[in-house]
Amino acid sequence: MIKKILATLLMSLSATAALAVPFGSQSVLVIEDGTGKILLEKNADRVVSIASLTKLMTAMVVLDAGQDMNELIAIEQGDVDIVKHSTSRVPVGSKISRADVLRLALMSSDNRAAASLARTFEGGPVGFKAAVRAKIAALGMTQTMIEEPTGLSPNNKSTAQDLVKMATAAGTYPEIARMTTESSDIININGRGVEYRNTNRLVGAKGWDIGLSKTGYTEEAGRCLIMRIKSAGKNATLVLLNAKASSTRILDALSIRRFIAGDEAPVMVARHTARPRARQRMVLSANAPIVKASLRSHAKAKPAKQKRRRA
Repeated sequence: MIKKILATLLMSLSATAALAVPFGSQSVLVIEDGTGKILLEKNADRVVSIASLTKLMTAMVVLDAGQDMNELIAIEQGDVDIVKHSTSRVPVGSKISRADVLRLALMSSDNRAAASLARTFEGGPVGFKAAVRAKIAALGMTQTMIEEPTGLSPNNKSTAQDLVKMATAAGTYPEIARMTTESSDIININGRGVEYRNTNRLVGAKGWDIGLSKTGYTEEAGRCLIMRIKSAGKNATLVLLNAKASSTRILDALSIRRFIAGDEAPVMVARHTARPRARQRMVLSANAPIVKASLRSHAKAKPAKQKRRRA
């Protein structure tokens, strides 16, 4: 009897022991598209700030409203970020088609563009907020609050569980899927073609098949990422929240892709934190036991520069 118990235990551990290393992102959720099966999970129910991941919701309500995408939108002084003082390459006074404004908000995560979409929404910012609340309710995002269109407010909060619902819904919009997976585009700004690039460096990178993408960053939210990817013929949606560096979320994404393909287990990444964090909890795949592990940073933390806030 004891031998049978030990054999069963060893078989269970052999399937999961290699996966016991935490990710660098503080919240992680990976699901298999179509079935909804949870492949990887870590702190997926933790409510946190979501930064520019908000812009996927902004895009959905704008498209749902059926506004004229060829209509020119004038960027106004009121669209300028006075919360985080983030930079923008879209000058005040520019007149841009709503379609290109949406592209700027999604692909290059421009905050002025996102703000102008809410301002020019039917009913203005009040109408926009009402539409967002209705969309959140319709998607069953019970742990989500969004109070403005850019993600600059730390009060825009959600969980990885809710954001998977948002990503799944956003992926059904061809415009959002296309705009978020363009590596770059030329936008006409005041009669001059200006090149804008995707904030996600994995878009267009060799070996990546990405069907939806959105990055996010504020000091409160850390580095965030939503993607829908295909690897080894398998489709999955991943949400990474509150990584301490862009390199961390990229390494986490690479680790997840390898795991989905069956190449190797998720790998540990260096933490960029001032203090070591202990006992990171992660649940791995269906029927796998909860794994608890301690992690200490082996790198000296460096003060983070807060110049770029759009990513």
